[in-house]
Amino acid sequence: MLLKPEQRLKLDETEDNFFYSIPRFVTHVDDNFINQLTNLYRELLQPQTRILDLMSSWVSHLPEEREFSHIEGHGLNEEELQKNRRLDHYFLQNLNQNPQLPFPDQEFDAVLNTVSVQYLQYPEAVFSEMARILKPNGVAIVSFSNRMFYQKAISVWRDGTETSRVQLVTNYFKSVSSFSKPKIVANQSPLAPFLQMLGIAGADPFYGIYAYKI
Repeated sequence: MLLKPEQRLKLDETEDNFFYSIPRFVTHVDDNFINQLTNLYRELLQPQTRILDLMSSWVSHLPEEREFSHIEGHGLNEEELQKNRRLDHYFLQNLNQNPQLPFPDQEFDAVLNTVSVQYLQYPEAVFSEMARILKPNGVAIVSFSNRMFYQKAISVWRDGTETSRVQLVTNYFKSVSSFSKPKIVANQSPLAPFLQMLGIAGADPFYGIYAYKI
């Protein structure tokens, strides 16, 4: 396995369903991050395709002008998913209890995961499922910043650096043989480290990692 048992641990080991039972109608990243993510989706996602928005919320950050044939949402809070106007359908499932996705092979053209990969305790299993349900040449796109629910992020993520987290997600993709070599899109303001030293919040760094089903 890619991760050791102790690397999968969370500070808050209570049931995830309980933690996410209260809806959070906020954006967890800033406008700069959202714009970069939407542009990446605009570049990689084709119109009139089937998309799975994994670990979704009340917004999906997809390009407003682009229509898709079906957008399936997944998450742990039904109120948030109900409010997401881009979703055609959604389902609730705790991936840390059951990583098997309820879809046949080659069901989707794209799988998205936005600022949530840090909460997966068994990412190898989830990424394997992502590959299974993707059509040939389908794309999986994982994006994240440096924000998190600290008590719910797994140990290897909490204790890591931004560089090590990029490598970690890259390794998640590499652990599945049916994914192509992952590509990395990273954009951090050059002033961000200086501002952080002064205790001033800068723009959220953007990390997007994607690979294709081969």
